[in-house]
Amino acid sequence: MKRNGRLPVAVLGAGLIGVDLAEKIMRSEFLECGMVVGRDERTPGLRQAADLGLPIGTRGIESLLEAPEPFGIVFDATNAMAHAEHADRLRRTGARLVDLTPSKVGRMVIPSVNGEEVLHCDDINMISCGGQASIPILHAITQAHRVEYVEVVTTAASPSVGRSTRLNLDEYIETTQDAVRDFTGVKDVKAILNISPARPPATFRVAMSVLGEGFGTASVNAAVTTAAEQVRSFVKGYRITARVVDENKVFVAAEVTSSGGRIPRYAGNLDIINSAAVHVAERSAAAGLAGIGTETS
Repeated sequence: MKRNGRLPVAVLGAGLIGVDLAEKIMRSEFLECGMVVGRDERTPGLRQAADLGLPIGTRGIESLLEAPEPFGIVFDATNAMAHAEHADRLRRTGARLVDLTPSKVGRMVIPSVNGEEVLHCDDINMISCGGQASIPILHAITQAHRVEYVEVVTTAASPSVGRSTRLNLDEYIETTQDAVRDFTGVKDVKAILNISPARPPATFRVAMSVLGEGFGTASVNAAVTTAAEQVRSFVKGYRITARVVDENKVFVAAEVTSSGGRIPRYAGNLDIINSAAVHVAERSAAAGLAGIGTETS
């Protein structure tokens, strides 16, 4: 199935996320972008993909089902409502799915936390950009401390939030909250999303407030520093910008800047979820697992 040592993959969805995702795949030593799919060849995303020299499809999911050869991995960058149908129809092709919508259909993954556990799953869900930025830190803190409440406030610049994300705001909040509960074990969780109209556009930011007992400065700092370094190994623009610890409360803020390409530096929300998705797909391809479809999530 591999060509030139790289696994053929496809991107379903040609919005802000889809085009940046295709560019990241083009730089991968494990993956080859075999098609970018949308619904109208006149859309800017498909024109940009064509300008990059990538094959494009204009009939949505039908373009993938009619492809001469199956793809090892399909990245779904459409919307949460559509993903269940896409997963059902693509299952017979043997493609492993990496879902960038907040659908909650597949197994949720945070690469630095449970990345190794999901490599065999046939449908992997990337949760949300806010989840990718906050959960590694929150998971690390809750491993060593008693935590009773978590609040996550995500701020993304309006120009970096595409139509599909705006259609899924409720799903975004619910999926982020559920994922924080699952990965931390804390029941009382609140997630908030701010789409900022500020000019110049605000850099993508996630602020985390944690309430509990017995927080120690040294233990919290060690947990946060280690978790941030693990994320930074595949998201170069990830950095901790604030960290305050007292006995019963911890506040941590992180910012993500884009690593380049066609998206602006402030659009770290696109960069972190796409980088995480490509990272998981590369590990799956390197392990020779993609496209086998050995486990139903």
